Amino acid sequence: MASWVNVPEDSDFSLDNLPYGIFSTSHLSPRIGVAIGDQVLDLRDLAGAGVFDGLDFNTDTLQQATLNDYASQGCAVHRKVRLRLQELLRHDTTSGDVLRDHGQLRDRCLVSLEQAEMHLPMVIGDYTDHFIGLPHAKTSAEFLKPGSTIEELIPSFWDAPSAYHGRSSTVVVSGTPIHRPKGQTRVDGRTVSGFCQKLDFEVEFAAFISTGNEFGSSIAVDEAEDHIFGFVLLNDWSARDLQKNELAPFTSKNFATTISPWIVPLEALEHFRTTPTNGNRVLPDYLVQKKANSAYDIPVHATLGVDGHKYHVAECNTNNVVFSVAQMIAHHSRGGCALRPGDLLATGTISGPSKEREGCLMELSYSGTKPYTLSDNSDSSKTIQRTYLEDGDEVTFTSQLKHSDGRGNVGFGLCQGRILSGK
Repeated sequence: MASWVNVPEDSDFSLDNLPYGIFSTSHLSPRIGVAIGDQVLDLRDLAGAGVFDGLDFNTDTLQQATLNDYASQGCAVHRKVRLRLQELLRHDTTSGDVLRDHGQLRDRCLVSLEQAEMHLPMVIGDYTDHFIGLPHAKTSAEFLKPGSTIEELIPSFWDAPSAYHGRSSTVVVSGTPIHRPKGQTRVDGRTVSGFCQKLDFEVEFAAFISTGNEFGSSIAVDEAEDHIFGFVLLNDWSARDLQKNELAPFTSKNFATTISPWIVPLEALEHFRTTPTNGNRVLPDYLVQKKANSAYDIPVHATLGVDGHKYHVAECNTNNVVFSVAQMIAHHSRGGCALRPGDLLATGTISGPSKEREGCLMELSYSGTKPYTLSDNSDSSKTIQRTYLEDGDEVTFTSQLKHSDGRGNVGFGLCQGRILSGK
């Protein structure tokens, strides 16, 4: 689908995408927008102009500074709004007088992406980080106990999605600088307190919840996708030296988590479905899905920015998970846990089975014992080495999906953070 709005060939934001975000400018307060090409479409103004009247939902939810209430309207509403936007933005729209040819409204509602400052798209009540990437789990088991298997360390790994509850208050939007955390570790049996010396990133994928469930109830696995608002890229910053001194992830994980600013809807990813790894295995009844293609085949590219140069780090993929997001939701709510609009559920590190596909420096540098060589994206002869992140390093995740039939791209924008000095 082509749009009358300019969509550059390399844009993440075609008419097949239309991701939601919260943006502001020097003269506009934070508000809901949808990315299209090199523009942001202001949904607050569109809703105020009555563009969505007749779609049978509370349009006031589009005039807020967060997406939570709009997300809670449910997937049927989101689909109707998406179809309305696609019709308005098509190059051959039959409703040109509503926006395209309505100069005053068009000029007011379309804002250049370059002028937009992005904010967290939702108020995040709870954040749960999972551990369902098979290659990462296998490597982690070897690091924790050489010679062991993930099944020995976590006997239920194949039976249910493993996870821990993260810290929602330190989830930040892309571009937010990251402070090197302080904490405790042990050296030669002695407690040492100070700045983290082994700071790492983790390439992850995450879903925002739209509608939740009542306390004490649960969400059926085949209904779980109706509770997903959309997806973002996520960087689970990790302090490996602090983590080694903790019973479970705590201060080693709670200092920062970065997400991309645009929430990509399920419909935009429909053509990129695949099966979870070993998805035909026997599972508990409540995790058995009718939909076989319940995971996604989404490559995620990680780069490291140093002194104006960009170095290739890794190529990961969301297809390395052993559970789908729907299964994550079904298990999360199984015991009666109430999920709410804006809750964030991440996959854990989505490393692949080969060195160039490992999604964190702990894996790439063999737990810091073998420096990993990175090549400059524009000059492969220029290289640097890393065991863990240094001050000033800027980590960026990107992902851009291309349709086989030549339709526009689907991407997430940047998931980016630079490490501040820890001295």
